[in-house]
Amino acid sequence: MAARMLAVLCVLATLSCQVLGSTETLHNKDELRPQVLFPWRGRRGGVVRVKRDWIIPPIRVLENSKQIPEDLVQIKSDKIFTGEVIYKLEGPGVDQEPKNLFEIDDKSGVIRSKKPLDRERYNSFTLKAFALSPSGERLENPTTIEIVVLDQNDNKPVFTQNQFTGTVTEFSVPGTSVMSISATDADDPMTDNAALSYSIVGQESIPASAVTKTMFGINNQTGAIYTRDVGLDREVVKSFKLRLRVADMSGMGLTTEGVAIIHVTDINNHAPQFDPRMYSMSAVENRRDYEIGRVNVTDRDDPGTGNWEAKYAVTKGDPNGNFAVSTDPVTNQGVVTVVKPLDYEAQPEYNLVLTVENLNALSVKAHSYPASSATVVVTVMNENEAPRFREDPIQIVVPESVVPGTVLKTNLAYDPDYSELRYEISTDPERWLEINRETGEITARRTFNMRSPHVKKNIYTAAIKAIDADGSSTVATLLITLRETNDFPPQLTPLSGTMCSHATQRNSGLVLTAVDEDLSPHAQPFTFDLPDDLSVNWTIIQVNATHAMLQSLVELETGEYAVSVLVSDSGRPTLSAYAQVNVTVCRCDSFGDCRSEMGAIFGSSVGINFLALIIIMASIALLLLMLLLAVAVTNCSRRHHIKKGTGLLVGESDDDIRDNVFNYDEQGGGEEDENAFSIDLLWNPGDAPPTPGSFCLGGPRGKQPLRKDAPHNLPSPTYPRRPPADPTDIEDFINDGLEAADNDPNVPPYDTALIYDYEGEGSVAGSLSSIASCSSDEEQDYDYLNDWGPRFQKLANLYGPR
Repeated sequence: MAARMLAVLCVLATLSCQVLGSTETLHNKDELRPQVLFPWRGRRGGVVRVKRDWIIPPIRVLENSKQIPEDLVQIKSDKIFTGEVIYKLEGPGVDQEPKNLFEIDDKSGVIRSKKPLDRERYNSFTLKAFALSPSGERLENPTTIEIVVLDQNDNKPVFTQNQFTGTVTEFSVPGTSVMSISATDADDPMTDNAALSYSIVGQESIPASAVTKTMFGINNQTGAIYTRDVGLDREVVKSFKLRLRVADMSGMGLTTEGVAIIHVTDINNHAPQFDPRMYSMSAVENRRDYEIGRVNVTDRDDPGTGNWEAKYAVTKGDPNGNFAVSTDPVTNQGVVTVVKPLDYEAQPEYNLVLTVENLNALSVKAHSYPASSATVVVTVMNENEAPRFREDPIQIVVPESVVPGTVLKTNLAYDPDYSELRYEISTDPERWLEINRETGEITARRTFNMRSPHVKKNIYTAAIKAIDADGSSTVATLLITLRETNDFPPQLTPLSGTMCSHATQRNSGLVLTAVDEDLSPHAQPFTFDLPDDLSVNWTIIQVNATHAMLQSLVELETGEYAVSVLVSDSGRPTLSAYAQVNVTVCRCDSFGDCRSEMGAIFGSSVGINFLALIIIMASIALLLLMLLLAVAVTNCSRRHHIKKGTGLLVGESDDDIRDNVFNYDEQGGGEEDENAFSIDLLWNPGDAPPTPGSFCLGGPRGKQPLRKDAPHNLPSPTYPRRPPADPTDIEDFINDGLEAADNDPNVPPYDTALIYDYEGEGSVAGSLSSIASCSSDEEQDYDYLNDWGPRFQKLANLYGPR
């Protein structure tokens, strides 16, 4: 009602302003525009009072109103205008989303609501109203209209979860906080429509009827749930189901119900107990890390938690720690295992005492009982055991020069089953050891050698095997540490050198050293000495532990001198050796070098060897030179020169009938002026041409010249010598001859390596000249051609008898 009265007052004020402003009239349209745009200006230049715009307070509209349409407010322009005024409305709810919620009467300016409003969707609207002339001109500034939607209790409160879940430990005292619940209401939170109140309207225990008294309470404003009574025992009740209710209007309005599940959690108020308390198990000796049995416990606490999980220990009967008990995480049983091998001969039976406790500490609310214990009797089963060495590896330290047959080690192994043992050497790469098969006594077979490739850092490695009566065996490593002994005397080096003969050069003697195959401490420092008979002319000065200098005490003549030097090592016992040093004494220059190197060379044994080497090399060079000369002479003797004017080879006989190659394009003096190349150079001189009568055209008349590369030692096939009687068989005759020629190993082509670049000794082919023929065609008998048929008749007439 107050809003409506305020709207009426606004309308009355607007009407009064319009009446006062109507006294100012305009006669034409041109005079109207300045008055509308600038109302404070008068026609005569006077100043008029400008009226303020009306401020319309927010219009409150109740949501879900049933009076539709409903007039909300009416606006009027306070400008004096004789014409018609048109009102327009813009903003959300009119021409913006959500559209068509409000409208305005363009004649009267009444604003109405067209649809019921929902505050939960839109709680307010800001609109702008316009006063326009019929031509669309604004008569004044837009008016802002604020519409506020008032809330109604049209929404129920809603719990934030479909089901709330919480926990509480058993035996909690009253007032213990359990959990909190919450709900929401879509109504205006500033009104009672959203003022919520919580309550518990029902309680169920799981299992059902386990607890009948009310165990929980709730704060009606905050929704905090707490315990109200004692007696929460997880072994009795597992959980609770609470029916909840929330209501708005501080509990007097709309209501909604929900559910809360509260689980009772376990505390460690029950100690584990063995069931049963006596166990009997068996174990095999000499085995480890295997299970021999299990023990059982009971615990009323929550399975799968630390309050239920058991922890076992062996408290008595296992002084050597041969056994261990672990926990099976699924069954909570104790798993008894052997962690160290058992020995039947040492202890055939064990009486173990086991105790158990929870992984978590026992609660102070639990009863004070002693820890549960159980007795486990373990019987050890006997089995054949392999021999055992008293030490592995077996350590032996001996000198390398040990005498063969020396006992190195005894009492190597024993058998746990008291069986007889036999021994053998499993590994001995140098075959330095021997062992007694019955006693196991190890002796040296021969002297050791520190330089052996199988000795690493003075240690020789072997292996010994012990075998019992049942065939079980054990192998142990034998490590022999060799001590170095003084086995080799030192060797002097160098055994030759040069020395100056001048007295001023005596300080530059010959430096000597020594090498020793022994190792420290049986090698350096070395000691160098001279025999008494040489100490008159010579002396030796120790330079350091390995070197000494040989010097002369008097001025010596140039030449060769042999000096005996005694060198000794530092071993125990000390070993010494004499060595002869060949000293070449020469005259030296101011720098201490010999003046004549060649003299030094020829004056020493090394120089003699060098001279002999030079003589040998010169002899070899002379022999090579003579060989080259011989080859050159031989090649020159085999060459043939052409005799000018004759065209014949020098040295050839007049009876040589071989042809020559003539250059016919030359113009000379006839036959006597022949400068041609003789083809005889391509012939083999060893193959003489056939003598007259040795070869005829009709067939062989004598021995035909043989090729040197032909396999003459192979038999030739039989050729068809007689022509066929029937002319029709001529084809078979020719084929037989062809096959015989193909299979004849004595005719070309031969499978031989031919030297095509050789042009020295002529050709193996015979001459085709008629001179080499033994007779003419008249001596041939061609009568057989008449028997070959009509096709050979013409040939028979030509060569037949006339």
